[in-house]
Amino acid sequence: RGGADFLGQWVLLYFGFTHCPDACPEALQRLSSAAAALERDPALPPLQPLFITVDPERDDEAALRRYLRDFHPRLLGLTGPAEDVRAVAAAFRVYASAGPRDADGDYIVDHSVLIYLLGPDGALLDCYGSGKSAEELERSVRRHMQTYRAPQ
Repeated sequence: RGGADFLGQWVLLYFGFTHCPDACPEALQRLSSAAAALERDPALPPLQPLFITVDPERDDEAALRRYLRDFHPRLLGLTGPAEDVRAVAAAFRVYASAGPRDADGDYIVDHSVLIYLLGPDGALLDCYGSGKSAEELERSVRRHMQTYRAPQ
């Protein structure tokens, strides 16, 4: 699915992979907590939490569903052909590189650890590194929502 599917919606986006040992679960926990807190405020517009895999070789739709059920209930997981995934990641300047395979054929993907905020017009409004807490993330997104003006 393309980014156009989410036009008109606020999106919190994270690129990662389901076999990630620590960075992805930690980031998705912060993203999920922030999204849940923002949802509790009826004055704010809806927010779509989104996860795009950087490991489409292992992360099919079933793997994404299994992995993401531990996070926000509306967190959508997207995958696709490797070249499409690379193109989307490149559009956000996401770094992702698969490491060497071990004896079992398993590998780790080194990748950027950033959460992106996209406005309803699809524009990138902010990005958050691992130093931002869920509360800081929530406050920043809330501020963006309250001050957002659609481009003319």
